[in-house]
Amino acid sequence: MTADTSTATEYLNQLTTALNEIDLSRVANWGSRLARLRGKGQRLLVAGNGGSAAEAQHLTAELVGRFRTERSPISALALHAETSSVTAISNDYGYEEVFARQVRAHARPGDIVLLMSGSGRSPNLLRAAEAAREAGAVTWALTGPAPNPLATLADEAVTVTARSLSTVQECHLVAVHLMCAAVDAAVDAAAARDVTTVATPAAEPIATEPAGSAPSAAAPPSSTSSPEPVRERRPATARKARPDLVVVGDAFLDHDHLGRVERVASDEPALVVSGGSTHMRPGGAALAAVLSARQGYPVTLVTALGQDAVGDRLRTLLDEARVEVVDLGLDGSTAVKTRIRAAGRTLMMLDEHDVCPPVGRESETALAAARRALTAAGGILVSDYGRGVAAHAGLRAVLAEAARRSPLVWDPHPRGAAPVAHTAVVTPNSREARVIASLAGSTLAVGDTLSDDVEAARAVWGAWGPVQVALTRHEHGAVLLTDADMPPLVVPTKVAAGRKADPCGAGDFFAGHLAAMLACGRLPSEAVTSAVVAASAYVAAGGPRSLEHSPEYPPDDDSAMTGPATGPMTGLSSVGPAAAARGAVELADAVRARGGTVVAAGGCFDLLHIGHIQLLEQARRLGDCLIVCLNSDDSLSRLKGPSRPIVPAAQRALVLEALASVDAVLVFDEDTPEAAIRALRPSVWVKGGDYSGMEIPENELVRSLGGRTVVVPFVAGWSTSSLIESARTR
Repeated sequence: MTADTSTATEYLNQLTTALNEIDLSRVANWGSRLARLRGKGQRLLVAGNGGSAAEAQHLTAELVGRFRTERSPISALALHAETSSVTAISNDYGYEEVFARQVRAHARPGDIVLLMSGSGRSPNLLRAAEAAREAGAVTWALTGPAPNPLATLADEAVTVTARSLSTVQECHLVAVHLMCAAVDAAVDAAAARDVTTVATPAAEPIATEPAGSAPSAAAPPSSTSSPEPVRERRPATARKARPDLVVVGDAFLDHDHLGRVERVASDEPALVVSGGSTHMRPGGAALAAVLSARQGYPVTLVTALGQDAVGDRLRTLLDEARVEVVDLGLDGSTAVKTRIRAAGRTLMMLDEHDVCPPVGRESETALAAARRALTAAGGILVSDYGRGVAAHAGLRAVLAEAARRSPLVWDPHPRGAAPVAHTAVVTPNSREARVIASLAGSTLAVGDTLSDDVEAARAVWGAWGPVQVALTRHEHGAVLLTDADMPPLVVPTKVAAGRKADPCGAGDFFAGHLAAMLACGRLPSEAVTSAVVAASAYVAAGGPRSLEHSPEYPPDDDSAMTGPATGPMTGLSSVGPAAAARGAVELADAVRARGGTVVAAGGCFDLLHIGHIQLLEQARRLGDCLIVCLNSDDSLSRLKGPSRPIVPAAQRALVLEALASVDAVLVFDEDTPEAAIRALRPSVWVKGGDYSGMEIPENELVRSLGGRTVVVPFVAGWSTSSLIESARTR
């Protein structure tokens, strides 16, 4: 064997050894996840230096073009290929910022940033990883031997153990091709599922149901639903700023009788309602349609009305609200519901038509009109009140078809139908979720805590999933579950003080606003957050009274039947910053002993900004005290680099304790808050929205201690690093 042959053999042996040690399962998983980026408004950003730059560009070319399988392109950018940006940034900010600044410009929550480095120590890639995390993007690292700083900093890493940099780079090229092959495999598998769906329409639940019967609320939407775990996904962007909405569901006429309670009947313990007046308004799906129309959206209502005076009155009210009506026909009387209210409360509800007549008097003509409306819809809301419209077999087939093109929100009813296939989000309230879970065979603990509601949302997922579940929690906001294995997004709301709120229609308002936001291209997390704010404003404005412009429609009288506030925490004194002197652990123990909920959040909080403030305010609303676990100076320096912190820990703690939302601060010196969490044993551990859809390291520990990890919305575009960078450039 010659010297040249010996060198080649040794080189190939090293390459073979290195290839055998690559984490092939993770590489394949990356490819599958890249395939899911198609058509979701998300992208891959790739960066590298030298040979790694060439391989980064190789990967993006295969994704934007094709590897083997013909498919739609995947959005992917190689950051070094933006030559004008690279030279300008290097000239103005230094080469260490060449990728980080581009990441700040392009990366959005849910995007993927892949950083390729033979050494794993390039400063410009480390800066890019920090920028990606601040932007809420997922970071992957493809590096040389571990451990190295880049692999440690990234969310996930594939490392290559080899002595030679050229061997590392050749292994990286193999990994690139393996990812592309995994993309093709995932696309082929999805195409096969679509073919099966088209070829076997009998898989839709309605095909196996007896004629005229409603699908069980406990049944899954369809066996044709995607078996992939449901991550938060962005709907296709609407072409119009005010997309057309179609509301489908049961409509009835609501009567509100507002009176006074001044005495109890002499012959039995019954309240006597005297005086007052009665007012009519659309109810059920008709109310949902009117509320959406009041927000400026063109709305069509697909419903079933009787040929009677009540139906005529309801048509008039809908026409006045500029809601187009497609009437499937009702073989019976239009339903009327009456609420008797006094002292700001509903005392009794009367349902004059508890038996639901058959739907479909005008089946063929009306169904064709419904199909035209749903085909043109930017967003769809099914407002099911369990009276037969959402269970109509022909309409369900049209809905399942429309849900492939436009986001469909399903607001369910315990006596109603199961969602159709391809439903984007279901919106049960806490009580409805428990009934749905019970019908599906799940047994849930009785309670209305955050943990109880999250378990109820998981049970709905189990009954109908995979589907995103936005569970509304009445005055406490909402929970969004996009994946049963991931922590939920919790969107709390402030409870209005003073006059008792009338929540009638709040769920309809929430679901309609959610459908509109999805139709406008918003992420589910953004849409749910916006819907909570909008529904809260609707209740604060008077609820259904906000639909009336007549001064004859009086506000509810709060002067009677008032009493002390009630609730699970009545009698628990508020805990303010002064309690921090007793120590964070003592505070947690005291609140827990009184039956309260301990909430904790962690972070560096170096240069406090609006994103921090919003996170802390939302976290505080989730329980009875908020304790912040704060990185010490040494811990922060190890995490962010030797230039940090900007503000010493003692001063950071004082600033945090001055906030009304923070009850105590616990400073920890370790790299993670594990010891702090063990000491506090929080019921709720809160992370910011940039962690949505990601594995959270503390999750398992919090669960083992009986708590729950949740994610709250964040303010995009704000980070300590960006503030430091802005100050530096100015």
